[in-house]
Amino acid sequence: MDYVLAAVLGFAGGTVGGLLGVGGGIIFVPALTIFLGQGQLHAESTSLLAIVPVALVGAWRQRGYGNVRLRDGLLVGALSPLGVALGVLVSNAVSNRDLEIGFAILLLFVAAQLVRRGVTASPSSPARARP
Repeated sequence: MDYVLAAVLGFAGGTVGGLLGVGGGIIFVPALTIFLGQGQLHAESTSLLAIVPVALVGAWRQRGYGNVRLRDGLLVGALSPLGVALGVLVSNAVSNRDLEIGFAILLLFVAAQLVRRGVTASPSSPARARP
């Protein structure tokens, strides 16, 4: 049953994240902690693993639209393992509660940025056209 609920949460998180223009992990991590009772570290780790196929499909589709800057993507991809290694060290060194508080601060920051963009956007600006 947990696998079915996780799949439903992943699909819902990805859909809502895609509609709002935020990463699905912003929704998926809290869902895993609230509805499946996972600890913060396990929820974040699960979300990171789930990103791999989504990122590959998304990059492939966006490349077809001409939206991928391959050089920048390769640079970020090459440097990401260093950040991941540092993140793993930090996440294993702090308490679960500290991870929860840090993630909550990140969520508040993302929410504030979305509100700021929504308030400052010109009402007459056209929606972004799809190719």
